[in-house]
Amino acid sequence: MIKIISEQIARIIKSKKKLEKTLNLKITNRGKELTIQGKPEDEYLGQKVIDAINFGFLVSTALLIKTQDNLFEIIPIKDYTKRKNMKIIRARLIGTKGKTLKNLTSLTNSHIEINANEVGIIASPENLEITQNAIISIIQGAKHEHIYSFLTKNRAQTIQDFGLKKRPGQDSNLRPNG
Repeated sequence: MIKIISEQIARIIKSKKKLEKTLNLKITNRGKELTIQGKPEDEYLGQKVIDAINFGFLVSTALLIKTQDNLFEIIPIKDYTKRKNMKIIRARLIGTKGKTLKNLTSLTNSHIEINANEVGIIASPENLEITQNAIISIIQGAKHEHIYSFLTKNRAQTIQDFGLKKRPGQDSNLRPNG
């Protein structure tokens, strides 16, 4: 049994049945205090999902931690800069009309939220490190275009060919010519 204090209690209660079913947990609340009960591994994942919801992620996005084996990490902005004006750094991360945040999200196949002086990331293990590095680089003042080109070159590649596609110069039996 794990107890969690939640500032987003209304969002969690609204999605309580969906959360209980997906996470295999029993969720009860008393004021802002949530209690989750289940198997230890389910409780751990449930705590991560609720932490993500408390951070500001949508319930459906937070559930990707369980359903797609994604990870949830928080980057404290102040740990990576000496600047006092956090507003400028948050503006660099968000970009004009949210363009930077949208580009980072699409190039890294991750979900990113900014909350006060922290950045939350939900991503697959393959994409988490590269997403963290990109965000930290922007916090430290790297040019956006350099980050975008780095992300484009170093994207986690998905395997697309298992040797089953017909290649030019191959006959219909999929045997190599030669």
